[in-house]
Amino acid sequence: MVLPSGSGEPTRAPVEVGSVLIPTSYGEFRTRVFETATGHVYLALTKGDLANGEPVLTRLHSECLTGDALGSLRCDCGVQLRTAMRAVSAEGRGVVLYLTDQEGRGIGLLNKFRAYMEQDIGADTLEANLRLGFPADGRDYTDATAVLAALGVRSVRLLSNNPAKADALRRLGVRVAATEPLATVAHRRNLRYLMTKADRFGHMHPAGMALTTAVPAAVDVGVLLGDVRPRDDRPYVLVKYAQTLDGRIATRTGDSKWISGEAERRISHALRAACDAVLVGSGTVRRDDPELTVRLVPGANPIRVVLDSTLRIVPTAKVAGDIATTVVFTTSAADPTRREQLRAARVTVHEVTAGPRGVDLTAVLAHLRGSGVESLMVEGGRRVITSLFAAEQVDRLVVSISPTVIGTGVEAVGDLGIGLVAEGVRLTNRVFYLAGDDVLLGWDVEPRTASPRPA
Repeated sequence: MVLPSGSGEPTRAPVEVGSVLIPTSYGEFRTRVFETATGHVYLALTKGDLANGEPVLTRLHSECLTGDALGSLRCDCGVQLRTAMRAVSAEGRGVVLYLTDQEGRGIGLLNKFRAYMEQDIGADTLEANLRLGFPADGRDYTDATAVLAALGVRSVRLLSNNPAKADALRRLGVRVAATEPLATVAHRRNLRYLMTKADRFGHMHPAGMALTTAVPAAVDVGVLLGDVRPRDDRPYVLVKYAQTLDGRIATRTGDSKWISGEAERRISHALRAACDAVLVGSGTVRRDDPELTVRLVPGANPIRVVLDSTLRIVPTAKVAGDIATTVVFTTSAADPTRREQLRAARVTVHEVTAGPRGVDLTAVLAHLRGSGVESLMVEGGRRVITSLFAAEQVDRLVVSISPTVIGTGVEAVGDLGIGLVAEGVRLTNRVFYLAGDDVLLGWDVEPRTASPRPA
């Protein structure tokens, strides 16, 4: 059997060489393996009846070893793959077709790394390919179309932000009934990559919609995050907390679930996804047992950092789960047995010098910066936030205010030793948004050593 190719020449139909069930964390997929006319192996992860004539939810996913397998934050490929698998599983019918000949928009793995080196000296992803003598996008979907035909798929609801992909399928005879977006939350590391997709390749909102009163699944929180500029000795530090209208982050008994609504929590998850790491104190872990992941948005989980001077957290805490990397900073006062238990649970434990309020924050921040962390989101608790403000180690503050009054409770920031209002921490460059019934405010934190305001 032959099928028409994109060039008008007939092409050999793909050969199905096997079919197996593969269980995944997104459900079980019937995985059909095809050898294409060009000799590549394509994997079709399928669910449901694809040949009943109805448009099929379809993702054509270009192979990306660095993103898909290694979790690289230079691109959004791994997050898109996982989001597509989740979408097909939720639908109960669809296909994720994995295209193994399309690394680096068709230039191959070795040349993709050469393109990375071009990007590291200033080129965007389009320019990098051109500098190496390749087209900006050299992918061809002839083999993919042939595999869809072999699966019985004639009409698709295409999971993609790329109009050119839909146009290519139409030219090859596939009916594109709809294009459904597959935006992901931007990380600071891939923001330029995503903007190049939008500005130079015509992709539709690859980083999600700009933050508005309506919060989509993928939201661009770049304005809230601010201008990320890590220092040589520490990461860029963003402090984020939710409080009631009367300024409490918890009741007098310590309850804080949930001060803010789901729309605001989704934005908080997007902020996590935009940062390299998220940090809390051990008290927050013991009291709230947070997971500190980005489960409410399509994005990459940050490194989870816990400050625990005596290692009171337990290996069964959610923050120690294997869904993301966890690093605990402790001191010489740590329980050696607990240290070994955490290490056995694949939690990294670092010992640093003790400070006046637990671990030495300067040492922690220096260690994080030295290990490659450029942006750090701090979510609590009160003791950690107060220590960071006291040490003048905060670059950005984001506060959500919820329409609730609880009276006596816990404030986010404790005593900073400030006796005069004029000596207080000054906040500049304010932005604000609505998230459901909550108000989100963001500011840059001005160093207290800055020149005083004129009288």
